[in-house]
Amino acid sequence: MNNIENLYRQVIMDHYKNPRNKGLKGYPHVHIKNPSCGDDITVEAKIENDVIVEINHQGVGCSICCSSASVLSELLKGKTVVEAKALIKKYFQMIKGEAIVDEEELEEALAYEGVSKFPARIKCATIAWKALERVINGDVDEE
Repeated sequence: MNNIENLYRQVIMDHYKNPRNKGLKGYPHVHIKNPSCGDDITVEAKIENDVIVEINHQGVGCSICCSSASVLSELLKGKTVVEAKALIKKYFQMIKGEAIVDEEELEEALAYEGVSKFPARIKCATIAWKALERVINGDVDEE
């Protein structure tokens, strides 16, 4: 394993073992389940004046799913809705193995770049991001 892969593994495991922004506070949210691997996650966001003030998550799942939610909550907090949508799109492109420009904007989310080599894990890496994308678009769950 090369140094960058080792660093990425460390980022994933750190966010999995020590998740940031875990625990819901009652903001608009989206809950998504991935029955094929057991991921079950809820992502919520507080948005004021088109700025994401807070992102929280709660759920269970594999290390990729849970750590990705933690990374997302740190990366997109404080971003405008427009900036967040652009970063989510860039993340999805990276996960699909597509070339992206200004990849450093993804910061720790770059740790999931290798997921593109494992199609079965793509949903694990994107489930929280899809949930937040729905929250941003106003497609939230009622309960």
